[in-house]
Amino acid sequence: MNEKERLKKALHHEKTDRPPCICPGGMMNMITTDLMDKSGITWPEAHLNAEMMADLAQANYENGCFENVGVPFCMTIEAEAMGAQVTMGSKIYEPHVTGYAINSVTEWETITPMSMEEGRAKVVLDAIRILKSRNLDVPIIGNITGPVSTASSVMEPVIFYKELRKKKEDAHKYMELVADEIIRFARAQIDAGADIIAISDPSGTGEILGPKLFEEYAVHYINRIIDHLQAEKMGVIVHICGQMRNVYAQVEMIHSDVLSFDSCVAMSDAKKHLKKHVLMGNVSTWTLEFGNPEKVEQLAVKCWRDGSGIISPACGLGTKSPLTNIQAIRLGIRKATEEKVEV
Repeated sequence: MNEKERLKKALHHEKTDRPPCICPGGMMNMITTDLMDKSGITWPEAHLNAEMMADLAQANYENGCFENVGVPFCMTIEAEAMGAQVTMGSKIYEPHVTGYAINSVTEWETITPMSMEEGRAKVVLDAIRILKSRNLDVPIIGNITGPVSTASSVMEPVIFYKELRKKKEDAHKYMELVADEIIRFARAQIDAGADIIAISDPSGTGEILGPKLFEEYAVHYINRIIDHLQAEKMGVIVHICGQMRNVYAQVEMIHSDVLSFDSCVAMSDAKKHLKKHVLMGNVSTWTLEFGNPEKVEQLAVKCWRDGSGIISPACGLGTKSPLTNIQAIRLGIRKATEEKVEV
């Protein structure tokens, strides 16, 4: 069973020889300075060059890290294409928003539609095409930023959160526009060759929004995106940051195949509340950066025992995480499989 077959089966609750070990990309960054040094490909250049982006994504797999390739390596592509100002960061820091396109949800009609033919959106699509042309045995994961996170990057987030309550009619029109642009980008990634789409919405958490607004804005518009991708029959992963205790009922409404969680969520607890989804995660990114390989191996196996069907970091990797710690996720799961450890 190769890596692509294993993940496809895991996505649909089918039996596999062991859990896949992946890290999608996007907000769930899998690139470290160790990997950049080893491959000779670095940020910020790789954010702007399709060949370098594809090579760096592939280097992650070839160096024994994760069983997938994924692009891009940040969560600012959509916001930048809609008019936000973005700096490319550095070798250590990812790109981030430095200026906003609009000042209020009432200005939603002035937003620039995303272009798939220029800018970094085109770089991502070209990188996927390059990876697809290489006929790899590993899945290509295309990443999109979730609707709340994109919307709160196109405009100032504090104002945005206030207007979700105070200007609901325009807020929903704004969110519809943002979601529809994300759908276009996701479909373009599928057309370019992505096998799976991952959606990360770190600004759309139950902790930030509360259960009612979480359902009204985050869940509703994530589902709008997923439902528009059903014709392509793509596997979809959704990553939600923060605690789940107060929003398990709402999270269960998400139409994705897979739900991914931060390390603050006990996987065993999530397993009790979430029956429909394959669960993914959630090896501590703190341990991955500051721990040792033995501890990482133990945590990976614990995630499997506690109910994770797909093993992954709990969130995006710190760029200074040692390569040996990243490699320990796969190594721990493989050892447990070979030794027939009971899970």
